[in-house]
Amino acid sequence: ANYVLEAEEGDPVAIVVHPSGDDFMCSLSNGSCKLFELYGHEANMKLLAKELTPLQGIGSQSCITFSVDGSKFAAGGLDGHLRIMEWPSMRTILDEPKAHKSVRDMDFSLDSEFLASTSTDGSARIWKIEDGVPLTTLSRNSDEKIELCRFSKDGTKPFLFCAVQKGDKSLTAVWDMSTWNRIGHKRLLRKSASVMSVSHDGKYLSLGSKDGDICVVEVKKMQIHHYSKRLHLGTTISTLEFCPSERVVLTTSVEWGALVTKLNVPKDWKEWQIYLVLLGLFLVSAVAFYIFFE
Repeated sequence: ANYVLEAEEGDPVAIVVHPSGDDFMCSLSNGSCKLFELYGHEANMKLLAKELTPLQGIGSQSCITFSVDGSKFAAGGLDGHLRIMEWPSMRTILDEPKAHKSVRDMDFSLDSEFLASTSTDGSARIWKIEDGVPLTTLSRNSDEKIELCRFSKDGTKPFLFCAVQKGDKSLTAVWDMSTWNRIGHKRLLRKSASVMSVSHDGKYLSLGSKDGDICVVEVKKMQIHHYSKRLHLGTTISTLEFCPSERVVLTTSVEWGALVTKLNVPKDWKEWQIYLVLLGLFLVSAVAFYIFFE
């Protein structure tokens, strides 16, 4: 399926897919957002474009995102204006014209309670969504710029991961969501990070660099399990997404287009394998019990 944008609509600036997978939002350089719905059969898919009145003429949006459960939508503008809305009703939850100098990145927490946002000036803020107010500003040193942010998704470790630029060093820092205190950092990339992503099950964190590298880290130990050098040779990786069902990632860049990379990470246990191990342990226990009492 394809859709041709009219000249007056401008070019796509940012794209985000709704968690349902049935539609996606696109912010355009003419200062509006357009919703695209997929319909039809797999062999004959079509795109239906919809205008959303609350998102018309709001200015160029550098970052747009949906919450994990798809019930909320957020848009951050080049002008620093931050909007959070219910989806699909589009009821306004937060409308802050001066949230940042210019929005760089943002992400919803797993439970949709918080939104983290970063600015081009290096600052980062946490927003309490239900109350529609800023909760705190993340602490940083004077020579640090917080550029990217992603919440943990495994449901057990309430952390916020941020890509921090400290001079010519790229760091990945971690904040504890219970206190919003910084608890540590590690250098994972050689060059500045351009994009960050967390796998759907929360096991892996991935970073793409401005010179085309990607690294994939196991969240539990913060150890690198996969590193691809110059995957997008000499160009910035613009998007990085994990496949929901397989250990592969999709990356895109202006020069090299879209690439799919199979990750060199430990294989996940299948459900039947777990049951087989449990059955084996049960049989061993039964045999041992029989021998002992005989």
